Amino acid sequence: MDIRYNYSDVPTIRKFHNCDSFIRALMGPFGSGKSSGCVVEIVARSLAQTPSPLDGIKRSRWAIIRNTFPQLNDTTIRTVQQWLPPGLFGTYTQHNHLYKITRFDGTEIELMFRALDRPDHVKNLLSLELTGAWVNEAREVPWAIIEALQGRVGRYPAVRDGGCKWAGIIMDTNPPDIDSKWYKFFEESNQPEHLAKIFKQPSGLSDFAENLKNLPQDYYERLAAGKEDEWVKVYVKGEYGFVIDGKPVYGDFYSDQVHCNENIRTNIKLPIIRGWDFGLTPSCVFTQLLPNGQWIIFDELVSESMGIDRFSDEVIAHCSQEYSDYDFEDYGDPAGTERAQTDEKTCYEILHSKDIDIQPGLQTMSIRLESVRKPLRTLTGGKPQFQLHPRCKMLRKGFQGGYQYRRMQTSAERYTNAPDKNMYSHPHDALQYIATRLFGYGLTTREDDRRDHERDLDDNYGSSGMGRSETTGY
Repeated sequence: MDIRYNYSDVPTIRKFHNCDSFIRALMGPFGSGKSSGCVVEIVARSLAQTPSPLDGIKRSRWAIIRNTFPQLNDTTIRTVQQWLPPGLFGTYTQHNHLYKITRFDGTEIELMFRALDRPDHVKNLLSLELTGAWVNEAREVPWAIIEALQGRVGRYPAVRDGGCKWAGIIMDTNPPDIDSKWYKFFEESNQPEHLAKIFKQPSGLSDFAENLKNLPQDYYERLAAGKEDEWVKVYVKGEYGFVIDGKPVYGDFYSDQVHCNENIRTNIKLPIIRGWDFGLTPSCVFTQLLPNGQWIIFDELVSESMGIDRFSDEVIAHCSQEYSDYDFEDYGDPAGTERAQTDEKTCYEILHSKDIDIQPGLQTMSIRLESVRKPLRTLTGGKPQFQLHPRCKMLRKGFQGGYQYRRMQTSAERYTNAPDKNMYSHPHDALQYIATRLFGYGLTTREDDRRDHERDLDDNYGSSGMGRSETTGY
């Protein structure tokens, strides 16, 4: 038995299938057939595998990855099962999210679905031996995961069992931001074609729009109606851009025109106040509280796939070069006082060993957010108390909407109570830990603490009660 897929209206996907690059990406607008193309690609590559010399079976194992479990369950798994219905093509096991496909003659395909907001999924993912991986809606996935996957694919089946005829990573996505690691890898790093290639589908409004026969009449015209230009640029035209999908955390408080200022200057007589966030996506932000009451935020360092030991060395080197004449005060995530499962030292102990006298900020989400909102809405001497230098690109885009409440998968317009964990949340967390020590005391009650703690567990950790992944910081 096989599955039928008509490539006549999707020439970009046809080119995608005919390419053997180790890392391949499909980028295009809504409705252009990207996800379906990746499902078919998995099947095609699996059917072309080398048979085992022992029993002649073609075996392959794939990780299928999405940023959050609701997205994985509601979208990615459903797409796969629409093409490959369980019972007809194989057996899907709910408790471990494993789909074993056996309907194709002489072929066994394992599909392992993994979400990055499930720490058990991430831990398992980074220890798998895989043939390949599909990263669905890849712009939402930290680049550290893509890097880690490169070392996990091509390991199943083993060489003694026939090895892999092809191994690699396939991705599909709506266009990401031009400042993303995703963009830099495919557009600026000049990777050779046998290692990486991106395939871009044409605008849905152009004469070359793809997959139209599988879409309602005037689909893209109706999709674009009433939308902002940047939204149309990304989701309809398939071009790089910055779009807010959720609800901005500081939408009613931050104004880029008011709060972003390239003319702010530090004061050599005052300490630089640094904020730290940990995990394997650590961040450090640099601020000062000036004598006139203004809080200036003038620098940031962000990273991916890096522990606090190496990251702190980078912070120290940066400060030696740029701020050698300043003293420092440091505040960070209170969770940094806890010992990791893989190391006896805490993040605070590592920093203290390098003469960084870090102190914990406050953890409760309500006081953290209100501690930033307070200077955002305050004037000092007729000027905004909060001033952000534009070199702080991640913080700035976070304030413009990248740091957001995630839209919930419901018919009504509902959002999570706690901000989403994404690339912008890490420097914003670091900023909040400073703000709680400067502006936060007296802004909350014990009842607020209890209620926010319960909501944080519900929104960020799920019903399992598990904490962040030590790998991604999610």
